[in-house]
Amino acid sequence: MPSNRALKVADRIKEVIAVTLETKVKDPRLGFITVTDVRVTGDLQQASIFYTVLGDGEAQSGTAAALTSAKGLIRREVGSALGLRITPTLEFFADGLQESATAMNDLMSSVRAADAELAKLRENAKPVGDVDPYKIHE
Repeated sequence: MPSNRALKVADRIKEVIAVTLETKVKDPRLGFITVTDVRVTGDLQQASIFYTVLGDGEAQSGTAAALTSAKGLIRREVGSALGLRITPTLEFFADGLQESATAMNDLMSSVRAADAELAKLRENAKPVGDVDPYKIHE
């Protein structure tokens, strides 16, 4: 489990990156991006930034290229905002949350459809055998 300090640093990095992307990164490839999570190692030397992008695959690849291009600027802003002895290295990862949620919704829809089909089949179903299976036959 990460230390309390690492969690606070991660939250601060998330805020700084969000503001930097909004105000200082002017790359036209940068899409509508949301920083979803930041994880920092215990020694505060590496930070993993997870993000989602609204749009298709082209918007996602363009945003990934823009983030790679602006990594130095973003790291400098993080370093000046944190005031730590060592500024963490930044790695950006596309968060698969959106795709997972879409896949889960598709699965739930197929389960609902199967349940509805089963309910239709049960409407006119009759039990096999006697009505009272425990009745003693003479």
